[in-house]
Amino acid sequence: MSSKTVNKPDKLISLQTRFAAHIRSPGQVPAPTDVEDRRMDIYRNLFFNNVRSLLAWNFPVLRKLHSEEDWAQMVRDFYVEHRARTPLFPELPREFLQYIQEKRQNHDGDPPFLLELAHYEWVEGALGMEEAEIDDTPADPDGDLLAGIPVLSALAWPLSYRFPVHRIGPKFQPKEPPEQATHLLVYRNRADEVKFMRLNAVSALLLQSLKEEKGLAGLEILNDIVTQLDHPKPEVVIEGGRKLLVDLRHRDVILGTQP
Repeated sequence: MSSKTVNKPDKLISLQTRFAAHIRSPGQVPAPTDVEDRRMDIYRNLFFNNVRSLLAWNFPVLRKLHSEEDWAQMVRDFYVEHRARTPLFPELPREFLQYIQEKRQNHDGDPPFLLELAHYEWVEGALGMEEAEIDDTPADPDGDLLAGIPVLSALAWPLSYRFPVHRIGPKFQPKEPPEQATHLLVYRNRADEVKFMRLNAVSALLLQSLKEEKGLAGLEILNDIVTQLDHPKPEVVIEGGRKLLVDLRHRDVILGTQP
């Protein structure tokens, strides 16, 4: 076997490495000399524009908060600084969120709510792609939600943010978080629709308790909430909680009770 044949894999790997490095950062890494620049330009634009469009589609509010130039620069920074942990194209939004969380802290010009807004926008797509199905979790759909142990759907995610991420847009960009945190619920129902729901203090505590799977009956959870809130009228909390449990069952957030 000739040395020329032995070196072919190494030469190919070297070319691929130089090719990828240039595509990622054309302003800093020169293009391979053995590839025509006209062809390289096609790849430069194709790769970058595809990623930029995909991220803009998955993070529409984040995109609207940036000029075309600033958005392109953020995507380029992601391209250059982040090393993806998966080759799957649909996982790029998760990779972009990880880039913001791990590499883009305290970046000049970024709003203080950047990470929370990115997470809020990522959640919708992530839940839509979640492979789990509602019927994967066993539950008695007709069970007594106060006497029995309510079962939370695996496709219901309670979320808490410092900023009111559901209100942020070009006309509302808070500089400081308000005193009260924002509690939201994102869930996927049996029709595979992803929905969002604003939570108050009682519903946030209820869903957090269900998420932690404490094995408590619905009435026990509501009594714990009465204690935590030190509410002067326990019966009001209990009745409101009962109606909330029923409503959440209608929304496919609560699947019923443990069989």
